[in-house]
Amino acid sequence: MNTENETSDTQTDATPPTPPIPPRAYSPPPPLSPGDERLLAALAHLSILLNLITGFLGVAAALLIYLIYKERSRYVAYQALQAFLFQLIFWAGAGTIIGIMWAVVGMLSAIVVGILLIPFALIATLLLGVMPLGALVYGVVGAIQCSDGQNFRYWLVDDWALRYIS
Repeated sequence: MNTENETSDTQTDATPPTPPIPPRAYSPPPPLSPGDERLLAALAHLSILLNLITGFLGVAAALLIYLIYKERSRYVAYQALQAFLFQLIFWAGAGTIIGIMWAVVGMLSAIVVGILLIPFALIATLLLGVMPLGALVYGVVGAIQCSDGQNFRYWLVDDWALRYIS
């Protein structure tokens, strides 16, 4: 008698299996309108202004624009990748070189050689400090040209970015 009760209990407690969810077909994102392309390319170049406030978020913003829109617009991808590479080299690179230079001068100050290097480090800091300011102006010029619908090319990084886009 126990076997009858057990089988009837299992039949009432069992729920019917749920049907599998059919997979969605992948559809590529729609392309951007020319106005949106110009706006996003200009924003990628203007992301350098974030570096004035945060010191590094401009580089991240340009990279983020590239990663999000690389499938939707070759123009936005190219402009954002250029802005990312340029900021990485001229903003973060100059800051890193200045930091390393002063760390070496500080360590060498324990001996007389470091004290003699301080004037050279000051001059190099002033020269390297101009690089981010020049990059700032260059980024704003790029944003203006992109908002006008022109193709802006950064010096030194344009061909490098083009190789990654192609």
